[in-house]
Amino acid sequence: MKEVIHNVFIIEREGREILATKSKYGSHYGERKIGEFREWIPSRSKLAAMILKGHIIDIKPDWKVLYLGAASGTTVSHLADIVDEGIIYAVEYSAKPFVKFLQLAEERRNIIPLLEDASTPWKYNGIVEKVDFVYQDIAQKNQIEIFFANIDMFLKDGGEGVIMVKARSIDSTAEPEVVFERVVEELGEKLEVIAHGSLEPFHKDHIYVHVRKTK
Repeated sequence: MKEVIHNVFIIEREGREILATKSKYGSHYGERKIGEFREWIPSRSKLAAMILKGHIIDIKPDWKVLYLGAASGTTVSHLADIVDEGIIYAVEYSAKPFVKFLQLAEERRNIIPLLEDASTPWKYNGIVEKVDFVYQDIAQKNQIEIFFANIDMFLKDGGEGVIMVKARSIDSTAEPEVVFERVVEELGEKLEVIAHGSLEPFHKDHIYVHVRKTK
């Protein structure tokens, strides 16, 4: 067993290595519970895919996190295991997945659920404080604009962020590589791009981009 970051482990199970978070909670989305661990399935979570692809962010247990695009809470549930001394402000616009997400938030005291549109961050400005980390997984054409707006309003100077980019959501007519190149360049105009890379084979035509706010 190897600890990757706080409460995130690579463990051996049935002759193969799997990613898991140490958790005192039960299964949230059908993942296996292996003793005190919850399997973190990379095909269901882009953050898990990024870690298994070899890019590690040293997320601290006391970080304050703004999560944009929480859906029903698959990735949020594992992130909540990591920031077990911190807090996650989790924004989701669609009411249907939000119902299941509320069940998770009722169980986890470090999750604050917000039924809001991430493209209008001023609407939750009175609730969300300055955060250490912004994570976004929103498949919309204007996802970069949404990311910038929330980072400008909520991310501390020196804070970090990750955006999961789906090429087809931004431009369905261009080759994914062209879209990704354009996205990384655009992000680099305002933020320090620390790293970026493909999420294949877990997520087709997706990349992660890890950034830092320098001013």
